[in-house]
Amino acid sequence: MPQVAARISEEQERWLKDYFRTKSAGAEFILPWAVDTFFRAITNIKGVFSAAELKTIVEAYKDVKLLPSDTRASYLHLRVMDACDTNNIHTRNGASRNSLEAKIRRLDDTQATALMVWASAFWVSRNCTVQNLDDYIKAY
Repeated sequence: MPQVAARISEEQERWLKDYFRTKSAGAEFILPWAVDTFFRAITNIKGVFSAAELKTIVEAYKDVKLLPSDTRASYLHLRVMDACDTNNIHTRNGASRNSLEAKIRRLDDTQATALMVWASAFWVSRNCTVQNLDDYIKAY
């Protein structure tokens, strides 16, 4: 199995040791579960939004470093609506601001976090460019 070196806080390390006996045992369980859960969640969430709305969300996360403390539905709402207000990205992508806002407001924090991670990941992936945004949106 491939190895992954993750950075976790001391509190997270303690939690893994408490619940799984060792940090390694916890990481070996949590990481694959988190990846599978993320992809299932993003597949379901993407079904709620139109392609134009998803493009708008991805564009709103260009040049944004996503921090764990900023992963709440309210942050997604603020980020996307601000990008719509200041740069009209929804108009460029052919999305309705009102529809997009209503759909974002219905997401819980976990769903919003998955969407933010997915949108941010586009900009840091070696395989993703503006030219293949449509492919990224259709994937999964």
